[in-house]
Amino acid sequence: MTNQRGDRGGQAGTRLSIKEQVGYALGDTASNFYWKTFEFFLLIFYTDVFGLSPAAAGTMFGLTRIWDALNDPIMGTLADRTRTRFGRFRPYLLWMALPFAVAGVLTFSTPDLGSTGKMVYAYCTYTFMMMAYTAINIPYSALMGVMTPDSHSRTALSSIRFIGGFTGGILVVSTTPWLVKMLGAGSAERGWQLTMSVWGLLAMGLFLVCFLTTRERVAPPPRQTPNLKRELRDLLSNRPWVVMFLLGLITLTSFIMRGQNTAFYFKYYVQDESYLGLFISSGMLISILGFAVTGPLSRLMGGKKNLYMALMAVSGLLTIGFFLIPADAIGLMLGLNLLIMFIQAPNSPLVWAMYADTADYGEWKFGRRNTGLIFSAATMAQKGGAAMAGMVNGFILAAFGYVANQPQTEQSLFGIRMMMSVLPGLLCLVAAATTLLYPLDLRTTRQMEQDLEARRALPET
Repeated sequence: MTNQRGDRGGQAGTRLSIKEQVGYALGDTASNFYWKTFEFFLLIFYTDVFGLSPAAAGTMFGLTRIWDALNDPIMGTLADRTRTRFGRFRPYLLWMALPFAVAGVLTFSTPDLGSTGKMVYAYCTYTFMMMAYTAINIPYSALMGVMTPDSHSRTALSSIRFIGGFTGGILVVSTTPWLVKMLGAGSAERGWQLTMSVWGLLAMGLFLVCFLTTRERVAPPPRQTPNLKRELRDLLSNRPWVVMFLLGLITLTSFIMRGQNTAFYFKYYVQDESYLGLFISSGMLISILGFAVTGPLSRLMGGKKNLYMALMAVSGLLTIGFFLIPADAIGLMLGLNLLIMFIQAPNSPLVWAMYADTADYGEWKFGRRNTGLIFSAATMAQKGGAAMAGMVNGFILAAFGYVANQPQTEQSLFGIRMMMSVLPGLLCLVAAATTLLYPLDLRTTRQMEQDLEARRALPET
């Protein structure tokens, strides 16, 4: 596409208008209408509304991950090979918006079937949901890697993206329980189905806005031809990518383990669900402030790697400390959660900007650019973390004797508290240590940018 080549490496490719940045961020708002619902409500929906046992739900999260392990790189490779007048990645925002919306409604529907039929239905709809999420979110995420070639601009764009995403998340967590009650009129099953219909329609509209307001500017080298075997070999040889995949899997498991457990924590340990919305939404609001300072903090700390490692270590220690809070210390819960969420917030935009840097590394090191395949790892890690967290949470609940909608024993409450504090905190510390293996420091990133800009300026032959 001529407009891609004309902008590569030039100033037009590094400066994004406010309109384009906001339009891109609205795509993450759309994604989070569903993702935050999965993160905070899916497990408790399956156990307390749909009627699955915790172990059955955990097993489902784990087994469906096997298909995801194949589906994600297939989607990334397909997106890299897509050629349309709209680009490689933008068209999927248009094509997949409706299937994405429908999949969410079906996932949160409760059919009148026997236990076996409901289990089959849950497996089919959850798998469909994750496939639809893959088909729209991998191209959306990869789009950030081709909107601008500048690493600092990507960090800023990623920060704005997560402001948009968490704005959608705040809307979801603060209104979903109310919508379920209002729309359900006494039926939780109907309430969840109609609530997801609302989020699905809004997501479709925002994906359309994202499609209309963004552009692709960075293209693969002009003589690059598809070669799946070489692409996979280059991917596995891309050390920054391998480290980022591990980091994504560890951190998402930590964050979602804690997020999925929050509803259980307030329902059974605190025994007052009225604080749940305030707890989650206030954490998301403070996260927006954390996103806004990501760029300045990254420069202050000497690059993304140093900042990410420091923040994960501190947030891990604070999260472990959450275990010590008594059930009636609501103010302390809210205050410590605000501190944890503020410290963790920059990690999300940092991770996605770092993935874009690994795409640059692949082009710099191997002479080939496979942005979609690179970003498929981010979505794979995201869904892998969700599956791992759901599986571990389900098994721990079962192992500690959890019984849905009943007063919990001291043993089951201990398991719920551990999943809210010690286990996710330890994973944060593991992530901080793993970051030491990431090789792209600030100096290397700048050298890559300069070398790639020089290559792109050469006349095509």
